[in-house]
Amino acid sequence: MNLKFPVLIYFVGVFLVGFFWIKYPNELVSVAEPLTHASQEEQVINQLKQNDVIYLAENHDRLEDHASQLKIITQLYQERTDSNTDNAELAIALEMFQRPFQPRLNRYLAKQINETELQEQTEYDTRWGFDWEYYAPILRFAQENQIPLIALNTPTEITRKVAENSLNSLEKSDFRYIPPLAEIKLDNQEYRQKLQEVYQQHTQNGQGNSDGFENFFAVQVLWDETMAEAIAFYYQNNPQSQIVVLVGQGHIIDNYGIPDRVTRRINDPSFKQTSVMLEKNRTVLE
Repeated sequence: MNLKFPVLIYFVGVFLVGFFWIKYPNELVSVAEPLTHASQEEQVINQLKQNDVIYLAENHDRLEDHASQLKIITQLYQERTDSNTDNAELAIALEMFQRPFQPRLNRYLAKQINETELQEQTEYDTRWGFDWEYYAPILRFAQENQIPLIALNTPTEITRKVAENSLNSLEKSDFRYIPPLAEIKLDNQEYRQKLQEVYQQHTQNGQGNSDGFENFFAVQVLWDETMAEAIAFYYQNNPQSQIVVLVGQGHIIDNYGIPDRVTRRINDPSFKQTSVMLEKNRTVLE
């Protein structure tokens, strides 16, 4: 059977997280246990602030994860503000907004459109669909403090096309918001093997065909590469900035997703990034 697009989205969003929980792609700051003392909070923030990019890996439908994200962003922002360092800018990169809608995020920051208009004009409900209120407090904080917002994700039209017809079906005009084909690296055999196991487990009776898997794999890598490109591009143009990335756990767990693809693009030994896993049923920075 060919894996249809809505089913593919479900598989990647739900099953990859549990399947890849064993390894991590970069330095992991474990803040999954409740932190009840100011000294613990300070220790975590001191660890995080040493990095150029910080991934706050979420379960998309966990309100607690998003509250933790806001808490960490608020403290990092305060640290950057208090440092009095020139160009000590914080930026927030968002999986839940697709790259064609960057101008809408810019207009929201400039207070040219309101929150309701942002939700409508980015087609958030159809392109992402999780409760808007999960992310709204973070967006409001960004607007209030003029923190740049970065749209990360691949347009739905492109991922649907790849899911149904492969990467080779893409035309020149499709590459406006995604990396060139040569930069979409499908050569990690361990990643391929693990995703193939996921695919076989969750296609009907384990009978998914090879074309279906190849497209499934290509979509996952396309998401990773597109978001990595956007993060690297922003960092290269704003090297004094610290970028906080809000993204699902499946994109950073194991040494295959976004972080290693960012590192490949930046190719700077002084560049540092880290990940925070906002574990299910735990709290962070209480």
